[in-house]
Amino acid sequence: MPPNPPPPTHDPSKPLPGRLGNLTVIQQHTLDKFKKELQEEGYFVPERHDDATLLRFLRARKFDLVKAKQMIIAAEEWRKSFGVDDIVQNFDFKEQTEVDRYYPQYYHKTDKDGRPLYIERLGKLDIRALYNITTPERQLQHLVFEYEKSFTHRFPACSIEVGHHVETSCTIMDLHNVGIGQFYRVKDYVMQAAGIGQDRYPESMGKFYIINAPYLFSTVWSFIKGWLDEVTVSKIHILGKDYKNHLLEQIPAENLPKDLGGTCECAGGCSLSDAGPWNKHGGEVAKIGNGVATETTCMT
Repeated sequence: MPPNPPPPTHDPSKPLPGRLGNLTVIQQHTLDKFKKELQEEGYFVPERHDDATLLRFLRARKFDLVKAKQMIIAAEEWRKSFGVDDIVQNFDFKEQTEVDRYYPQYYHKTDKDGRPLYIERLGKLDIRALYNITTPERQLQHLVFEYEKSFTHRFPACSIEVGHHVETSCTIMDLHNVGIGQFYRVKDYVMQAAGIGQDRYPESMGKFYIINAPYLFSTVWSFIKGWLDEVTVSKIHILGKDYKNHLLEQIPAENLPKDLGGTCECAGGCSLSDAGPWNKHGGEVAKIGNGVATETTCMT
């Protein structure tokens, strides 16, 4: 399967259209009206609904104010029904070390644009062993916990590290040795996870690489695409076995685990290290809850 052509290069320190610092007059007016209507209707949450967050929902709906408002209200209702606040405060994924043996999913350092790197090794999945130690429900709770941590800790810390606003991640999904049957055994979780990402945390995907895609993956991909919006699909790059050079164009070798073509060998294993700027700058992240780094160190 041929790889997708590379996107045009962009200076990550300069905001893309539709972001803070690069809004048209109409987009700024829509943002102001969006915030005002949410405030008037009682849906505005000051500690989470900063301008960058509101713009993510607006971009996800192409600045259609009505659709963006429907989306964010649905997300707020989902937060209540899913118990997101309780998960943030109390969730303990005590089985993480064991889960890592059967389905590694982890954040690890950053790409060249300063985004957190998220790695998922679907090829190592042992579904029977996995569900002997955890449940799909707890997996989704852990996913949400990590999404929240990205917005409250990882993105702000990465912003401080690189000196410009970071609000997206770079994902690698490794399909080495994945068969069609193996995928279908976990498809419900994958689809729910994808739905949470695009509907509740929109516009948080910067780049997405699917590596070691098998020959028959096109069949699975046609199924997955039906669950994703066109903006999400456009950010996904499908690569076969010759993926290393593509990854190294975006990710420093010292940040990419050795078994994926990089040089990183964290003590105890990269998948459990949680290595990244969020450890270095944890004390500098002044505002927890809205994903914005407010320190002057982000303005270098």
